[in-house]
Amino acid sequence: MVQGFDPTLILWLNLIGTFVFGISGGLAAVRARLDLFGVLVLAVVVAIAGGIIRDLLIGTPPATFRDWRYLAAAGAAGLATFVARTILERIWNVIQVLDAAGLALFCVTGAAKAIEFRLGPAQAIILGAITGIGGGMLRDVLLRQIPTVLQHDLYAVPALAGAAVVVGAHAAGSHSLAFPLIGFAVCFAIRMVGLRFNIQLPVAPSGRHVESADSEGPRDVD
Repeated sequence: MVQGFDPTLILWLNLIGTFVFGISGGLAAVRARLDLFGVLVLAVVVAIAGGIIRDLLIGTPPATFRDWRYLAAAGAAGLATFVARTILERIWNVIQVLDAAGLALFCVTGAAKAIEFRLGPAQAIILGAITGIGGGMLRDVLLRQIPTVLQHDLYAVPALAGAAVVVGAHAAGSHSLAFPLIGFAVCFAIRMVGLRFNIQLPVAPSGRHVESADSEGPRDVD
């Protein structure tokens, strides 16, 4: 929990973020032509798996699995996606913006929870990022795809940056309420800039390219 903020507000923001993440997972399932059960499963996975993984690594019972409201929000997102896929596809740009906000929220709250359990700075940053990206990675594994965060798009990097702001402020001894908001803004801004300008991290050259370059053999040097 982010200290200093109204717990009820954080709960509602988390539920909204859970619903948006569920929409993302549901749309991936619909595009893969899964049945209703498959759509619901992927919606729930994307919505709450990141928080579950974080809590299991911390060693505490997963909060998002114990509270029925998170499951209800994720399930509702799956049903909404299954019924209104066409409408949601039309507003995909809006969903991406909301997804970026959800990522920013979860990386901040995830890092704050890790700090609450007295984990080290590096561990807290990693767990903050996992809270935001863990569900999407598991979704891709279930769909037999290489996780998107490992291939393209600035998704994991913004989550790491947002979590780092919160953890860095705590390590410096500051408990100002401004830093969770700054962390949220940093993550959200990086993600949106990446979407707007299609910015991606460098990709390693393919083996075929390297082999073809090697096959040319040594060149004469004047």
